[in-house]
Amino acid sequence: MDLPLATPAAGRSLARARLLARALDTAFRIPGTRISFGLDPVLGLVPGLGDLAGAALSGYIVLTGIRLGVPRSVALRLMANVALDTVLGTVPVVGDLFDAGWKSNARNVALIERHLAGPGETRRSSRLMVAAAALLLVLLAAGGVAVTVYSVRALMHLAR
Repeated sequence: MDLPLATPAAGRSLARARLLARALDTAFRIPGTRISFGLDPVLGLVPGLGDLAGAALSGYIVLTGIRLGVPRSVALRLMANVALDTVLGTVPVVGDLFDAGWKSNARNVALIERHLAGPGETRRSSRLMVAAAALLLVLLAAGGVAVTVYSVRALMHLAR
């Protein structure tokens, strides 16, 4: 997608982010299928360090978006994509399959490009996603507290 960017440097930054996203998410294709993957799930095969290395590389794309002026809600969505990819990617085997399918870097480059093409719509949809994620975290925390309280009560009842 060719977008009118304010400066040639901004165009080069976006081009580097696209190249990195391709290397991490879609560089290789399984012959005879439409399934592609990149270095991110391959790095994830190295326990712990591989997922951290993938997250660090993904951070470059997030920083590129911030430098190109995405609003806070879009930046949070970019970071949430990387966080989800990193956290779920730490699960052995299943996490690597998730990495191959989620393609957070390609998603993030697409978000940056959508913001540059139509800032208002991307900002609104990102605010909704961030609000939904915040609500989910609150519900998970409340559920965790409820399970803890229930467990402590059950243990106290058994101790009598």
